[in-house]
Order: sequence, then C-alpha cells, then structure tokens
Amino acid sequence: MKTWVVRFATLYVFNLVVLLVIDLLVAGVSVGWGVLWASVILTAATIWLKPAMRRWFANMAAKSASERTKAGETFVKIGLVFLVELIVWILVVMLSGVHVYNWFLGYLLPPLFLLLAWWIYSAIDDRLEARAGALYDRATGAKTGSVDAAPSTPSSGTRVAREELQDGLTAEQRRMLDELGNG
Repeated sequence: MKTWVVRFATLYVFNLVVLLVIDLLVAGVSVGWGVLWASVILTAATIWLKPAMRRWFANMAAKSASERTKAGETFVKIGLVFLVELIVWILVVMLSGVHVYNWFLGYLLPPLFLLLAWWIYSAIDDRLEARAGALYDRATGAKTGSVDAAPSTPSSGTRVAREELQDGLTAEQRRMLDELGNG
C-alpha cells in the first residue's frame, strides 16, 4: 500500500508542476485552481489508462506492420505515442477545470509537453519515490532503514521472465506489482 501511495503522490506533484508549466508556457491553455483536480486525472490516466491505450493501439498497428517500411513503422509508433498523449490531454481538459482557447496551442502542443515531462519523470522517478518514501516513513513513524523504504528490484531471472510475457505492462507497473507481492 505504501508503494502505491508514494508513487501516486510523487506523480501527482510532478504532474501538478507540469500542468503549471504548461499554463505558463502555452498561451492557449489556462489551468487556474483546476490544476489540483486536473493533476489527479492526469496521474490516474498516466498510471492506469495510458498503458492500456498504448497496448490497444500497438495491437491494432501490429496487424498491418508487415505492409510498412521500417521508416513507416517508426512514424506509426511515434504517431501512436502522440495519439495516446493527445487522448490523455483531452480527457484532462474535459474532466477538469482546464480551459483551452486555441486549437493548435491548446490541444496539439500540450501533449508534446506531457511527452517530454513523462520522459523526464521516468529518468528520475526512482530517486523521487525513494525520497518521498523516506518522508512517508518519517510522517508515519516507521523505521527509515526498513526494507520497505528502499524500492526492491526483482531478480534478473524474474525480470526476464516477466518481460518475456509481453503482458503490456510498463517496467514501472511490473515493479509495482512485484512490490505488492513482496509487501
């Protein structure tokens, strides 16, 4: 449970900052106080909806992959990633207090910011979660040197076996499931 709370909280704060940066940098978007709810929606979509959509679109694209060149396949993959980001952004706009005033700047530019932000988050998420886990332990009075405070990694044999499943889960989701089983 602690792992899920820490991951959700770190991603929530990160998404909150990203939405505020989008508000500052993109003239066609205004988030205001809706940023608090928009960050909840964006975090939930990032954790649960985005991997499912990515898997679904990838399965659809795989049916015609043999008909495309290597460059065409690369463009399709890039297009699918952007499409997933665009759908997530549209859901955030529809379900929160985010206002979009310009079609190009409001709907096509923010998914690019989200893509960049999530790439940055994936590079620093382990450190953020370790720091947030230590703060969580301190707030709840748990020992900071406990095994649960440091993220555990499955053995290389388990990781290879999981990746061979090709279950559509991201590495972060696999790690979270492994930690739930160990906790």
